[in-house]
Amino acid sequence: MQRSAAASGEPDPQTDAPSEPLSTARVALAVNNMGTFTWSLADNRLGYDRGGETVMGFRPGEFDGRLETLGERMLPVELPAVQEQVERAMRERSSFSLYFRVRHPNGALRWTHTQGHVITDRQGKPVRVIGIIRDASQELRAVDQTEELRRARSERRRQADIVGHVSDTLVPTLTLDDLAEALTSDRLLEQIGASSIILGMVDAGHIRLIGANGIPADLLRDFHLSRLEQPLPLTEAARTREAVFLLGRQEFVERYPSLEPYVREFPQAAAAVYLPLIAQGDAIGAVGLTYEGRAHFPQDEQTVLRALGKVIAQALQRALLYDQEHELAAGLQTAMLPGHLPHSPGVELAARYRPTRARGGIGGDWYDALLLSDGRVGAVIGDVQGHDVTAAAIMGQLRIALRAYAAEGHPPTTVMARGSVFLTELDTGRFATCLLAVLDPRTGLTTIVRAGHPDPALRLADGTTASLDIPGGLPLGLTSPEAQPVYPAYETVLEPGSTLLLCTDGLFESRTQDIDTGRVRLLEALREGPGEPERLADHLLGAMAPYTGEEDDVALLVLRRLAGPSTPAQLMEAVIAPGDPEALRAARQDLRVALEGWQLDSLADTAVLLTCELVTNALLHSGGETLLTARPVRREDGGRALRLSVTDASPASPRRRAATGQATSGRGMLLVEELTSDWGVEPRGNGKTVWCEIPLAVP
Repeated sequence: MQRSAAASGEPDPQTDAPSEPLSTARVALAVNNMGTFTWSLADNRLGYDRGGETVMGFRPGEFDGRLETLGERMLPVELPAVQEQVERAMRERSSFSLYFRVRHPNGALRWTHTQGHVITDRQGKPVRVIGIIRDASQELRAVDQTEELRRARSERRRQADIVGHVSDTLVPTLTLDDLAEALTSDRLLEQIGASSIILGMVDAGHIRLIGANGIPADLLRDFHLSRLEQPLPLTEAARTREAVFLLGRQEFVERYPSLEPYVREFPQAAAAVYLPLIAQGDAIGAVGLTYEGRAHFPQDEQTVLRALGKVIAQALQRALLYDQEHELAAGLQTAMLPGHLPHSPGVELAARYRPTRARGGIGGDWYDALLLSDGRVGAVIGDVQGHDVTAAAIMGQLRIALRAYAAEGHPPTTVMARGSVFLTELDTGRFATCLLAVLDPRTGLTTIVRAGHPDPALRLADGTTASLDIPGGLPLGLTSPEAQPVYPAYETVLEPGSTLLLCTDGLFESRTQDIDTGRVRLLEALREGPGEPERLADHLLGAMAPYTGEEDDVALLVLRRLAGPSTPAQLMEAVIAPGDPEALRAARQDLRVALEGWQLDSLADTAVLLTCELVTNALLHSGGETLLTARPVRREDGGRALRLSVTDASPASPRRRAATGQATSGRGMLLVEELTSDWGVEPRGNGKTVWCEIPLAVP
């Protein structure tokens, strides 16, 4: 079969006259790896001269002139751009210049540069395209190298970004749960380009799965806890401390036949790597990553994956250490809190402690409750500054000290003052807030002392709630050892069916809301909660957790005075105004009547004498009304006594003075000291209360 002159590139004797200059030009083109072409648009035939055939990789006479044959030599990815430029030149009756690659018979890719010019007839219709073609491989080799270098750099950046993404994701994690959740998140899988991930931890000769994403549920269920000796990729990586690379589903089945039923869902073209997690020379776990559409792992990527395993191993070791520390701290905190609450007829108690989710998970919050010798119940809530083991240790010492002071029978104000001095003398540089409430279950009489701590909340029997406004003093430990800190006392009567809530600020404080909003929410939760203290304590923790985010540790103590038969408070009160002798006379008479009813009438003369001394002293120095209070109390030895209290608006404390024989005053406090078993001064807001106890002689 003869080829046409157009297809061969030889001169057509009917149209072209051979000439010496034309032959010389073609030789020059061929020497420079160049050739010419002619494209006839009428029959859509393309012809190259011999130089053009050489550039295109055709042997002499091999090219049949068809555009389809030429397209087979070109790369499919580049054809659309070539066609678009040629078609534009046809429409615009202009020229084109383009680069494209052709594959030679030996498989080598060569860059070519083609320049063509569109020839038109007299009517402007394109009839032919002529041009030259040359070998541009040498020219573009540097471009290829630059592009390859750019791709290599881009790949290195991508690999570095993978390690960076994982590191940034794991840095904030604390616990094993935090780590597993962050490492198996959809976002991280997308960033590292994996389709699935599985994380296991070495635990007593086994691999325990602690997190996964994209793994069949039945595989997780059946291999949740696997022996290290089992033939599985995760256990093999942990056992041998070497990375395991698997290329394709078939290799999964061949190496680990037990996985055949589970990998059917994996795509055929899927590669996986299982990395050992090694910390301080010990394998503490393994992680597996699956990639879809991956046929191999280049050496550079294997290096990056091994570095990724080291990052995950460090995070896993940190989480393990944190969990161990948290467990130790929680045990220490639990050991320092009371093992059980005392049982007292007429009162129900419930307490809760919840550690913070922050680092360490331990703080200085505490609660305590004790049964005093006279049947009253003491309840304490407090918070030592800091969230560490030191805070917990200080808390334990302070709790025991306050408990001892209260058990010795000191009034609440004295207990708090001594607690402050005790903390100051510890010289820890820490302070503590505290609140002490002493409740008499028989009468409901409750005395509350506050040292910089949040006020307690009260829920009445009808469901009404309120925050009690308790006068307070400085937090414990903020006074000098020589000073006697002042803590006012607040008295109220807790009616049957009422509930008193003592808590630390972690129950209602939030970083995103002001403290008043938190208090309102707490009162709402208290109002809506159940009546039984145990259930109420759980309700309060659950209701307030979404608001606070559990950012601080919480201690709370619930006291509920039961409804039922109760003893009315044995209390006598009288208000005495200055310049009203009748009021003082009536108070003395009421006191005698009360003592007779309490079967303490043998103390009447002494009680009236001391009442006159204390009231007169208060009227002289305060200039305002004075409140006289009398009530019977139980002594530590089981005996009975009368407690007299005189409250006035003067903060000045009385002092015992030496009086001469001719003096008409100055003997009041001397009489109090001689005729009573104990006496003291308690701050009360802007004033004070002077009290004394007159013992009833044992027959």
